[in-house]
Amino acid sequence: MSLLVVGSIALDSVYTPFGETADAPGGSAVFFSAAGAILHPVQIVGVVGTDYPLGALKALEARGVDLSGVEQAPGESFRWKAKYSYDLASRETLETRLGVFADFRPKLPPKFRDARYLFLGNIDPELQLGVLDQVKQPALVACDTMNYWIHSKRDLLLELLRHIDILMVNDSEARELSGDWNIYRAARWVLERGPKMTVIKQGEHGALLVNHGTVFKVPAYPLQEVFDPTGAGDAFAGGFMAYLAASDDVTAPNLRRAMVYGAAMGSFAVEAFGVQGLEHVTRADVRARVRAFKELVHFDMDEGRAG
Repeated sequence: MSLLVVGSIALDSVYTPFGETADAPGGSAVFFSAAGAILHPVQIVGVVGTDYPLGALKALEARGVDLSGVEQAPGESFRWKAKYSYDLASRETLETRLGVFADFRPKLPPKFRDARYLFLGNIDPELQLGVLDQVKQPALVACDTMNYWIHSKRDLLLELLRHIDILMVNDSEARELSGDWNIYRAARWVLERGPKMTVIKQGEHGALLVNHGTVFKVPAYPLQEVFDPTGAGDAFAGGFMAYLAASDDVTAPNLRRAMVYGAAMGSFAVEAFGVQGLEHVTRADVRARVRAFKELVHFDMDEGRAG
């Protein structure tokens, strides 16, 4: 089943206490594709400027990413610069230069319009709605958003929620969108606006899948080395959506497995700067880490011995 992502393609400059990188390939669509293509082919729609290192995108193409939806426009590429605190839990955005991304209007190639699984990266909700108008009959639509859109285009974002299956946001965004500090009530608030499910990313505390009947929690993988959390959420989304597309199964048990595959991809992403943590990951590596997740949370009930 075809998997399409529409989002940003950027050049990131990141500073952490453990190193730095300058003008490295990044953006929501790039991290999503780098993770998702390990499990399933990915179609990508985005825009770059004339200064973008196209060799980085060709490396994605070699791993199963269809770049025919990537437009190169005259001008500078989207650039983002940030500095992380020592514990990597908070960051300061130092610079954002939209470049050609400011005028980005996604245009899907005809063959992309049949996509069955669609992920809308955290771009303007007006553009996300425009993409939905171009896709014929998607089986599952998930989208991300960010604080900026929650505050500046709330009405359009609420309209978008009526047309998607999964909202995938971090915990602070869920709280801001709903106006409720309790993350479980915030998730229920989202569900009342249209989506069947919400996935709430909680960084070092893992992620939650909430639907109308159940809650599923996947922990973060216990890593000894974390270098750069940039793009971890998009890598999570890539693993999650690619697993669903590869299996073409959106039943409750498979959604839980997809959560674990997403968490595995996020854990690989943070082990190096930019997308380097995903560059040499194989399906066998992913399966091994998923098995490790199973051992991390598995236990047998001790029936009747306590309580």
